[in-house]
Amino acid sequence: MQLGLIGLGKMGGNMRERIRRADHEVIGFDRNPEVSDVADLKELVSKLKAPRTVWVMVPAGDPTRETIKELSGLLSEGDMVIDGGNSKFTDDQANAELLKDKGIGYVDCGVSGGVWGLDNGYGLMCGGDAEHVERAMPIFDALRPEGPREEGFVHAGKVGAGHYAKMVHNGIEYGLMHAYAEGFELLEAKDIVEDVEGCFKAWTRGTVVRSWLLDLLVKSLEETPHLEGISEYSTDSGEGRWTLEEGINLAVPMPVLAAALFARFSSRQENSPQMRAVAALRGQFGGHEVMKFGEEPWRAAKEGHSEVSPAAQPKQDDRPKPGAKASEH
Repeated sequence: MQLGLIGLGKMGGNMRERIRRADHEVIGFDRNPEVSDVADLKELVSKLKAPRTVWVMVPAGDPTRETIKELSGLLSEGDMVIDGGNSKFTDDQANAELLKDKGIGYVDCGVSGGVWGLDNGYGLMCGGDAEHVERAMPIFDALRPEGPREEGFVHAGKVGAGHYAKMVHNGIEYGLMHAYAEGFELLEAKDIVEDVEGCFKAWTRGTVVRSWLLDLLVKSLEETPHLEGISEYSTDSGEGRWTLEEGINLAVPMPVLAAALFARFSSRQENSPQMRAVAALRGQFGGHEVMKFGEEPWRAAKEGHSEVSPAAQPKQDDRPKPGAKASEH
């Protein structure tokens, strides 16, 4: 089968290679001319035989919407577009309607596998009409892991269902990662535990918490013992937020995802406004000492309690003061 692939970054580039290994023809376009097979989208479309199938693998939001809009003016009736990025499911209906008016099919496909997908295969979650999904099945089969199709691919439902399933997948991922992270800190904090990496490695076979994420944490600990020097700063791609929004809209309790998502927000704050408010209130109603940023007089905690996790680094007084200009740092 012949495929046009737009976006040849970490995921898209590996996907092109995996599809080619399955003996399909892939013509790729990327704004980086060093990896692109063609100069622009117009040339990409011209090199594809009708009926064409074009897979879009660019960042979600405006980049994807603008790419699909441009394709709508280049493709013809009977052609098809697959959005394999991390688009919000609400974008899919608009994209499908835009293309439908010109007789162009549309499939949304959530893709999981990261940089490991080239060799391991990608988990695929699709939404759209059955005829469109079936037409692209040779490509899906090339990308998914080896084994039964249903163990690495699903036609989840109507347009938007694929990205919705991927959104929920990523929400679950947030919770799993944070559970492992909390366990890591507790093991690091306890003085009687001398081999934290060994504990996690022992869990990778036979235990109920084994998973690929656990394998990756073990790999991280092997590469960077105790994760020393790694910054806590963590971004979020947006899908965790969307999943939580859906939980609120549908009255589905999601305390684990909420805690994991908000922990990421906290990781980006040097001096939490929320905790400043808590400290100020304790000072008002209880007369407790209100400490100034960078001047915290760390002292022994009450018997049986730690003031700061033994696995963590306490706040240091050489940090920039809130509101300080860059030149003052």
